[in-house]
Amino acid sequence: MKKTIRRAVVVLVLVIAAAAIYGYRRATELEVVEVTKDVHAIYGFGGNVGVLATDRGAVVVDTMTFRAQGTKILEAAERIGGGPVQAVVNTHYHRDHTHGNPAFPAGTPIVATDRTLAYLKKVDGDYWQGAAAGTLPNQTFRNEHEMKIADKTIRLIHPGRGHTDGDLVVLFVEDRVLHTGDLFFNGRYPNIDLEAGGSVREWVAAIDRVLELDFDKVIPGHGPVTDREGLRAFQKFMRQLADAGDQAMKNGWTLEQTEREAKIDADAGYKTMSIPFVVKLDRDFAVRRAWEEATGKVQRIELPEATQ
Repeated sequence: MKKTIRRAVVVLVLVIAAAAIYGYRRATELEVVEVTKDVHAIYGFGGNVGVLATDRGAVVVDTMTFRAQGTKILEAAERIGGGPVQAVVNTHYHRDHTHGNPAFPAGTPIVATDRTLAYLKKVDGDYWQGAAAGTLPNQTFRNEHEMKIADKTIRLIHPGRGHTDGDLVVLFVEDRVLHTGDLFFNGRYPNIDLEAGGSVREWVAAIDRVLELDFDKVIPGHGPVTDREGLRAFQKFMRQLADAGDQAMKNGWTLEQTEREAKIDADAGYKTMSIPFVVKLDRDFAVRRAWEEATGKVQRIELPEATQ
């Protein structure tokens, strides 16, 4: 009997170890895709990464979910850029776009909006302790910031509230490529972080401001690389979602009535994204967020007055 129990325990340990190894490998697998000669996108477990090659080294936009991924992103960026990484940009504060930061050398310029830095400290402060604190954003701005690195111009723009109220988009000017962060989920239902100032209602206007920029190709926060029309298609969905929220407020609908009456068809073919026991991003989630904003059922994260 004891031998049987010991064997069962050994088998269980081996199964758990195998699952952990498999999970680690899946989580750290990266796919590098060429967008232009000097711009690449990296897909993996987390938000899409953008890498711009300059004559001096690479600029990296977002760093995914784990430090191990950050290490691989750093290696890929140095290979693509032909030298040390010159700067990292965090489009917003969520961990699937920032938790790879600690893999980058201390002193690397890391750029974000001031509100993104405030959310990182307020919401995710436990992660940014010890050595990781040195890879928090160390250059911040409110509305717009421009970097000139060697032969390249990088414009960072906060277009307004949408996914959160601190998101930025990145324009690689000479390459005419835009990295939107999570202001754009291509073919995926979006995360709408109302608690961090996100807004279904204002998201449409934020995309309008982005569409005024000069670009041809778009790296979204999630989903495949696309173009201006892909971004417009997503904007149509967000407009329908905002209209559903407005109708709910006007008619005093319950959530169930809103889900039933919402006239939304621009999400045909959209994929659900989920992390078990954490979040499920699907049509019901998106409609619920629109209803919660419209009916005022949101508890906002309080930030220091200096970031207001």
